[in-house]
Amino acid sequence: MRGNFFEGTIPQSLTLLKGLQDLDLSFNNLSGQIPTDLEKLLALQSLNLSFNNLEGEVPKKGIFGNASAIFVNGKDQLCGGIAELHMPACTNHGSVKREKPNAFRIVSAIIGVVLGFLLMSSFLTLYWIRRLKSKPPSTPLIGEWFLKLSYKDLFQATGGFSSANFIGSGSFGSIYKGVINQGENIVAIKVLNLQNPIVNKSFIAECKALRNIRHRNLVKILTLCSSVDLDGKDFKALVYEFMPNGSLDDWLHLSVEPHNHSRSLNFLQRLNIAIDVASALDYLHYNCYAPIVHCDLKPSNVLLDRDMTAHVSDFGLARLLLEPDDNSSQTQSSTIGIKGSIGYAAPEYGMGGRATIQGDVFSYGILLLEMFTGIRPTDQMFNNDLNLHNFAKAALPVHVMQILDPTILPKEEQSEEIEDIVINRIEGPSHRTDQLQYCIMSIIDIAVQCSMESPRERMNMNDVVRVLHLIKRKIS
Repeated sequence: MRGNFFEGTIPQSLTLLKGLQDLDLSFNNLSGQIPTDLEKLLALQSLNLSFNNLEGEVPKKGIFGNASAIFVNGKDQLCGGIAELHMPACTNHGSVKREKPNAFRIVSAIIGVVLGFLLMSSFLTLYWIRRLKSKPPSTPLIGEWFLKLSYKDLFQATGGFSSANFIGSGSFGSIYKGVINQGENIVAIKVLNLQNPIVNKSFIAECKALRNIRHRNLVKILTLCSSVDLDGKDFKALVYEFMPNGSLDDWLHLSVEPHNHSRSLNFLQRLNIAIDVASALDYLHYNCYAPIVHCDLKPSNVLLDRDMTAHVSDFGLARLLLEPDDNSSQTQSSTIGIKGSIGYAAPEYGMGGRATIQGDVFSYGILLLEMFTGIRPTDQMFNNDLNLHNFAKAALPVHVMQILDPTILPKEEQSEEIEDIVINRIEGPSHRTDQLQYCIMSIIDIAVQCSMESPRERMNMNDVVRVLHLIKRKIS
C-alpha cells in the first residue's frame, strides 16, 4: 500500500489482522500517532512507515522491538522507540507547561479560540459562496495524480476520432482506440454524447464509481478529459486501459469464419469468465467503502484482456448506495431514471424499483445463462410467459445438456479435450459425461437462482463466487 496518497491516521482496524506478516505504508500522507495495538500483531515480520507525517512516541514492544524489521525514516516527527532506532527523546510536555506563567497560558488560549473562530467563519463563508455559485466540488472526480490529457491529445491519439479506430458504442457515447505517450500505450477512449441530457450525470456517476475502487476484474480508468473541442463545444471523455480481446458479446455471438474457431469459448474459458465477473460484483457489493450497484451488467460490458481475463466496464449507470442523491433526500434512488438494458434489467426496475445489489445479481444470472446457452434474453423465441430464465429452469436437471451452447463443444476432438480437463482422474466415458453434465447443471442452477423474479430469492454474489470455485476445483 505504499505510494497511494493515503491521508488521515493509520486505521485502528489494521490491528485486527492477526495473520498480517508484512505491512508497507511508506510514501503516503498519513498523520497522527502510530497505533500501539500494532505491538500485538505477533505474526508481523516487517513494518515500513517511512516518509509520512506521523508524530508522537514510537512503541517499543512486539515488532517495534526489532530494529531490523521496522522502518520509520523520513520527515516524520517521531520520538522514543528502542535505542537501536536512534530516535530523539520525547519531550516532557508536562514540565514545560509548568514553567510557563499562568497569564501567558490564558492569553495563548484566548488567541487560539479567536483565531479558530475566525478560521471557521471564513471556511463557512467560502463554502456557502461556492454552493450559491454552483461551482464544482473541491475534491476532483479523479485524483490529481492521474495522467492529464487534453482534447488535442485525444484527437491526435485517435487519428481525429476516425472510423478506423472506432471500437463500438457504450451506454452514453462512442468508444475509440487510441495511442498515447508517443505510441507506448494503447488505450480505449469513451467520448460522451453530450446531446443526451442525462450524459453529464452518467459522467459524474462513472467518475465517482471508479475513482476509489481497485480490482483485477474491473476495467481500470486512466484519466478523464473535460474540455472543449475544435468548434468550442463542450467535450467530455474517459480514458481506460485497452482490452485487446474485445467484449464477451463478440465472443458469444459474432459469426466465425469457416474452419476458424478462434472466436469460440470452451467450457473452462466460460467458467473462468463467470468467476471473474462474479468476483468483480462481489467486490462492488461487499468490499467497497460503500456498496456500488453497476445497474447495466451485460456481455457487451464485460471486456477481455490479452489473457482472456474478464473486466467489468461501463459504470455510466452505477449507483453508490448510502450516498444521497443530489436532487432528492432519498438515499437509494437511482442516479439516472433508467437502470439497465432490456432483457438484463431486474423486473422490479420496470416498476420503478430502487437500484439494489439484488438487481445486479439478476443481471448476472441472465448473463450466465447466455454464456452457457448461447441464447440472448431478447431472442425472438421468447414471447408471452417464456423467457430465458423459464427456458433454462424447465431443462433442469435431466435436459440441461440439450440447451447447452453447441459452440462449447464444436468438434469431437474439442469435446474429448474438455472431457479430459473435466475428469482428469476418472476413467470411462460414462463417468466423464456424467461429471461434465453435473458441472453444467450446477452452473445453470446458479444462473436460475440468481435470476429469480423475487429479489429475496436470489443468491448473494459471495455465495456465487464460492460455489463457482468449488465447481472449478472439480475439473482441475
